[in-house]
Amino acid sequence: MYKKSSINIDILMGEDKVPENISWKATDSSAEGPNRANAMVLSFWDNADKSTLRIDLWTRNMNLDEMTGFYYQVFLGMADTYHRATKDVELREEIRKFALEFLKKYRAKQEVSSSEKK
Repeated sequence: MYKKSSINIDILMGEDKVPENISWKATDSSAEGPNRANAMVLSFWDNADKSTLRIDLWTRNMNLDEMTGFYYQVFLGMADTYHRATKDVELREEIRKFALEFLKKYRAKQEVSSSEKK
């Protein structure tokens, strides 16, 4: 027997159409009330068109460090999801390496920027 699950996402937009608030609620979540988020990445695969529809949103108060941490974790999650779907350890590790290099490059740029301000 099938069970239907739902995820509801609410976006409060500012007058400039930049998200002020992102909240979500899932039917299978144990959390009481909506959960808040500062960013989201949602992708749908269109098998007929062989393309991906993406919705990427972040709130105006999300800073660069948080955005970088968010994408680092998204990349790690993609690596794990790809591995679960394909059992391909080698490509999972390649994605993880990319994620780590991404984070290292961001941190290096921050160090350079910080030293230039002194």
